[in-house]
Amino acid sequence: MFAVMRTAVVILNWNTKDFLERFLPGLAESMPEGAEVVVADNGSSDGSLEMLDEKFPEIKQIRFDQNYGFTGGYNQAFNALSDMPDASDLEFFVLINSDIDVQKGWLEPLIDWMDSHPDCAACAPKLHSFQDRDSFEYAGAAGGLLDKFGYPFCRGRVLKKLERDEGQYDSPAKVFWATGACLMVRKDDYSRMGGLDERFFAHMEEIDLCWRLQLEGKGIWVVPDSVVYHVGGGTLPNDSPWKLKLNFRNNMLMLQNNLAKTFALQEAGKLPAGQAARKGLRRARKRIYLRSRLDLCSALVYLLTGKMKLFKSVRDAQFEAARLSTRITETELVDFLETHKGVEPPVLFPHWIIPLAMMKGNRIFDFIRKRT
Repeated sequence: MFAVMRTAVVILNWNTKDFLERFLPGLAESMPEGAEVVVADNGSSDGSLEMLDEKFPEIKQIRFDQNYGFTGGYNQAFNALSDMPDASDLEFFVLINSDIDVQKGWLEPLIDWMDSHPDCAACAPKLHSFQDRDSFEYAGAAGGLLDKFGYPFCRGRVLKKLERDEGQYDSPAKVFWATGACLMVRKDDYSRMGGLDERFFAHMEEIDLCWRLQLEGKGIWVVPDSVVYHVGGGTLPNDSPWKLKLNFRNNMLMLQNNLAKTFALQEAGKLPAGQAARKGLRRARKRIYLRSRLDLCSALVYLLTGKMKLFKSVRDAQFEAARLSTRITETELVDFLETHKGVEPPVLFPHWIIPLAMMKGNRIFDFIRKRT
């Protein structure tokens, strides 16, 4: 019951009835004392709700009248849980996909880690492939990193290359981002950040949240004593033009949200706040401009290879990113620096991962391990 619930494990469902039916029993059975599964439904029309009522009446539900996306759905679910009468006991909020397979004991290491590391705002298990259970899975592998131009990759996954798990990531590690497929966030930190940025709708919102948390001096960790298994592509297939648009658009929004603050913090140790803010803004604008040119090159490649839908996705992503843009001002950046003295800037991987991975092939994983 909510009176003793410290941890809410929340599935945000949108038309994934078959996954719920398959994986919900094991998830519910794995809950330790003080944890409870909640299904928040994003206006499904595939019979998910009727199936839940019939087969899982004991599982608590939160129902929305439409699809609010990953960001809006989880924010509304968080608010609904927080508004319940006995929500004062709730400490941890777990975002988990419906296509995740778990084994008993997966949740306890995450709770134990958060209990013993109060500066950790969010943590995640290792993410393995459901189909090949000894290999890492694309969506998060053993924890995420971000390159100098904002391209995300993972320990254990670079571009489409995946490593097998041979124990190379079996120590807890501080990472840049942790996967939204299965992410534990401290309730107070999620609330302080205002949750996920709802402009994103879906994709890369967890990277943005992790970046914003780091800018507040918080840590993001992978806890390898916990392992879960991800089917992947449960809502949108990997070749979806809409998914491609969301990824390109949201990557640009994420850079606009966080890059100037990151660069300004780097400069703050050497310069007064005003100068650090100005230099941070200049560096961020230059880097974002370069990234936009790289995105244009991607669009041209799609055009020249006859992939018109993908070309239009990247083109539309740039237009939408410009329309949704909210750029930080120099005054706001100075205020940020004044209130965040001593915060260590988040660390971007100092290389462009795409050509580096192409040059090094499978040796890219050793290269990354030696430098992170």
